[in-house]
Amino acid sequence: MAEDNFNGFANKGRPVYLDNQATTPLDPRVMDAMMPFFTDKFGNPHSQSHFYGWEAEEAVETARAKIAALIGASAKEIIFTSGATESNNLAIKGAARLHQSDAPGSERNTIVTCATEHKCVLESCAALESEGITTTYLPVSENGLIDMDRLRDAITDKTILVTIMAVNNEIGVIQPLAEIGALCREKNVFFHTDAAQAAGKIPLDVEDMAIDLMSITGHKFCGPMGIGVLYVRRRPRVRLDPLISGGGQEQGIRPGTLPAPLCVGLGETADIAKREMNDEAARLTKLRDRFLEKLLPRVEDIVVNGDMKQRIPGNLNLSFPGIRSDTLMAGLKDLALSSGSACSSEAVEPSYVLKALGLSDDLAVASIRVGLGRFTTEHDIDFAAEAIAAEVERQRANLGQRAPAA
Repeated sequence: MAEDNFNGFANKGRPVYLDNQATTPLDPRVMDAMMPFFTDKFGNPHSQSHFYGWEAEEAVETARAKIAALIGASAKEIIFTSGATESNNLAIKGAARLHQSDAPGSERNTIVTCATEHKCVLESCAALESEGITTTYLPVSENGLIDMDRLRDAITDKTILVTIMAVNNEIGVIQPLAEIGALCREKNVFFHTDAAQAAGKIPLDVEDMAIDLMSITGHKFCGPMGIGVLYVRRRPRVRLDPLISGGGQEQGIRPGTLPAPLCVGLGETADIAKREMNDEAARLTKLRDRFLEKLLPRVEDIVVNGDMKQRIPGNLNLSFPGIRSDTLMAGLKDLALSSGSACSSEAVEPSYVLKALGLSDDLAVASIRVGLGRFTTEHDIDFAAEAIAAEVERQRANLGQRAPAA
């Protein structure tokens, strides 16, 4: 087991962590930035009558500016939320509901999204159906990417919003954001992107990409859990119907007392990512290539799910024909991995994302997701490749048959 995992974090005797799409460890530099706001600098950032409130407010506004700088936005366009799920709900429901209330009876009553979106996006769209909003679900190609011609055909004079995630949480593919944004601007519809898996990992620029709404969460790029933002364009202005009633904080879009320590932490997270993103991407690409170079010669018939070029460096989604992912992971006690499948209490169900790529049920339930991150080391990669190869060989030998063709 890798004892140097997390570059100095106490990890002896614990599994090697390779599930960085689920969550990431908090960067110690972020913790250092947050700590004073849990103790001495404890003021409510909305208290305007004394020093403690002013101190907290200044720190929150500094954090807001740092987050804006990461995505090429203005600080006034950054709305703090509890995370990407809330941001996605606010963007989708807020845009659709405000349009309907502003123009009752309007024929613009459709949202366009993708079949491989995160559940919170798909469920937000489904919830709007009872309010007279319909959804067009775009398929994806075998590589997980949308077809721009299909998107163009799907956008009509009834479309309010297009919501396409920047990076898929299971297969790591990067959608063509700039092309989508340009098309939406041409068609005069709003463009929202769930960038939970993209922020801090790939360059994002809301101006160059013509993005109107963007969701970000801290814990996907070594920031704190429980904090995120929604970018809301000011020019041309995007207006939203709030989900929560309250005291008018965050321009009335998302009321509620801001958690100053978490806001500060997310600001520091964004600042670190802005400085180190390019070097980190190059390092993770080398680690991912090293992992495949060690694993592929050992294991026959591995299927890599999702496009390898349009993909974040820290993600691999692999299927091992003939072996179920739950069985494989049960034999990998020294690795922290996740499946590309959604697990119920009784059985592993095929991932709807992998099914959308055209995988059979058998292949979809034979997949695991390998998520590399900031604190993944070469030692971790070598250990994981050897452990997976040995366990696949063992289980296939027990089955008494060679792996079936994919």
